[in-house]
Amino acid sequence: MPDTFRFLQLDVFASRLFDGNPLAVVIGAEGLDGQAMQRIARWTNLSETTFLLPPSTPQADYRVRIFTPRQELPFAGHPSVGSAYAAIEAGLVDAGKTALIQECAAGLLPVQVIGQGPTRVIHVQAPPARMHAVDDARRAQLASALQVELAGDEVVLVDNGPHWLLCQLGEAATVRALRPDMGALAEICTRQEAVGVGVFGRQRSGDAAMAVRAFCPADGIPEDPVTGSANAAIMAWLAARGDRDGYGLNYRASQGREVGRNGIVEVARDAASGAVTIGGACVIGVRGELTLDEPTGHA
Repeated sequence: MPDTFRFLQLDVFASRLFDGNPLAVVIGAEGLDGQAMQRIARWTNLSETTFLLPPSTPQADYRVRIFTPRQELPFAGHPSVGSAYAAIEAGLVDAGKTALIQECAAGLLPVQVIGQGPTRVIHVQAPPARMHAVDDARRAQLASALQVELAGDEVVLVDNGPHWLLCQLGEAATVRALRPDMGALAEICTRQEAVGVGVFGRQRSGDAAMAVRAFCPADGIPEDPVTGSANAAIMAWLAARGDRDGYGLNYRASQGREVGRNGIVEVARDAASGAVTIGGACVIGVRGELTLDEPTGHA
């Protein structure tokens, strides 16, 4: 008999359809093993596909597994925000509950829910970030691939579940004008075992303080529309730099305009604990069922 699962596709970090970053969510995925999940993620061909499961610990409200078309991730931002939204919509958590705990491979992460229905906004706490220096040879390769100049203090590798190579480019205009060499970036990411390269610069006007782009060609995603984990990694790096860039404890980041997906990410850092949260709105575009004719294993 075919296996049938509830299925949603939604745009995350967006208040209207076709903005933000699309996410596929398979609900009640305990009938699927990791191999089947990876095949589905390759089939959806989105930057991430998530699978909602019963929690394995009583502290959590739900469990999520997150896959790119190439690999499973311990944490990712837009899949976490979107999965929390989907878990509420699917009735997996109590209606009206405003504080949730997400279980994922990176651990137990607090989730805050503000509002209800179409105006609901989800904020997810990112895992703690670790900073790693990037050597001069790798920095030179990044500068060549991005076709920009990069000083030694403008590049870092941040691990907050996924590994991100981050580049501070100063101004939003520089970020938005990039035409990177995707083949070179893919090779750099593979050698560095990074999920992608994130770049950012200050936006002087409009609805955001920062412009962000994220390139993940090694995972088959040349440019990711809106990337929660990269935005969280940027905030963690800004804090590690002593906030010398002057963004403060909270700001809005704009990402996705270059690929026609205008997304807004709310980024915040707790002054006492240093915990970083990323948040935004979501909108559902597809509600349906996913039917698999082949037998599946168990998660």
